[in-house]
Amino acid sequence: MTAERLVVIGGDAAGMSAASQARRLKGPEELSIVAFERGHFSSYSACGIPYWVSGDVAERGDLIARSPEEHRARDIDLRMRTEVTEIDVAGQRVRALDRESGETYWTGFDKLVIATGARPVRPALPGMDAAGVHGVQTLDDGQALLNSLDRAPGRRAVVVGAGYIGVEMAEALLKHGFQVTVLNRGEQPMATLDPDMGRLVHDAMDGLGITTVNRAEVTKILTGADGRVTAVATADASHPADVVVLGIGVEPETTLARAAGLPVGPHGGLLTDLSMRVVGHDNIWAGGDCVEVLDLVAGRTRHIALGTHANKHGQIIGANVGGGYGTFPGVVGTAVSKVCDLEIARTGLREKDAHAVGLRFVTATIESTGRAGYYPGAQLMTVKMLAEYRTGRLLGVQIVGRDGAAKRVDIAAVALTAGMTVEQMTALDLGYAPPFSPVWDPVLVAARKAVAAVRRAGTA
Repeated sequence: MTAERLVVIGGDAAGMSAASQARRLKGPEELSIVAFERGHFSSYSACGIPYWVSGDVAERGDLIARSPEEHRARDIDLRMRTEVTEIDVAGQRVRALDRESGETYWTGFDKLVIATGARPVRPALPGMDAAGVHGVQTLDDGQALLNSLDRAPGRRAVVVGAGYIGVEMAEALLKHGFQVTVLNRGEQPMATLDPDMGRLVHDAMDGLGITTVNRAEVTKILTGADGRVTAVATADASHPADVVVLGIGVEPETTLARAAGLPVGPHGGLLTDLSMRVVGHDNIWAGGDCVEVLDLVAGRTRHIALGTHANKHGQIIGANVGGGYGTFPGVVGTAVSKVCDLEIARTGLREKDAHAVGLRFVTATIESTGRAGYYPGAQLMTVKMLAEYRTGRLLGVQIVGRDGAAKRVDIAAVALTAGMTVEQMTALDLGYAPPFSPVWDPVLVAARKAVAAVRRAGTA
């Protein structure tokens, strides 16, 4: 019997999880696996790069879950520094370029997995390619930034963007002794939060010595005679910089897929069914940061670039490719981050998300402590909750605070997935002891206030 061939494009979370799971289910005599990765590293944590740059993670190798050699030892033909440049859907083959030798060649497939990830948003502005301007998408990017920090002529850093990567990199640069300015085009940092919650993040960043400039649209990067960055210009100011970090966000890397005629959604990501199979193609799957997924709260697809989803996608794809079965039902949009000791969390819909899908809602915002108020070390956190008008269905939760604030969002993530109302949430049997929580956990305090808001709205 001739073995089927599985080709995987992308050697990180989704791609190699799929390859590994397929290999567990089928041996090399049934399924040969060829994987292509254009970079120097496989199966690593991109989410950990800011913490490696900051020094919280000591070594680059600590972020690598499995090396190419380990994959090859499991009969996965992982070809590093090899970029797929074309997908021939009708001919069931891909064209690959060996970036070291320059050789190009075609490889046929019976089954194909596309896990091309996401690419950083890099505006086409003057000076964006100057020395000292860095993205932080890959381990190579992280190493280049660390090298640049050592060579920087001064200690002034500008971070462009105030999302997850932006605030995490601001902290990392602060730990390297830089004066940090964050340029944010939005109303407040952390656009994944409502502006009133983003204001709390802004105030905390100011308290840490990070200068945040909102409504700041970057127009160009200024450089010196040596071609290295000297400042970042906005419409009304110039901000001196010895190093610049771009944290503007990412978008799905679907260049190959689009050229091959594969379907993409409104956010630019590949469209798949519940088994992660590309819509309209029985032998092609896709997962990770290059796909769109169903938002279970909004009922629409969205693009979310997170390693948690990518690994789940890979497991499901590998199971289906290997003869098993699995589905990915969707997400509720849970994410956490931090800047120094400030923790930031969100799940579900923001106010503008709810408006966009036609939902009427009420909000409730409370302050509470993460431990019993009399217990040493108790610190305040702010919890904001959205509930649907009349029904009281939970729509979203945002949390900003310290001392274990962020992971409390998991309570809300479970409630959202289960379709609970805020009234049902008030009866949740959560763990209590003074070192860990007040008698009424902050999430339940917010739920109680949301219940009252729903009742008032229903009588109005």
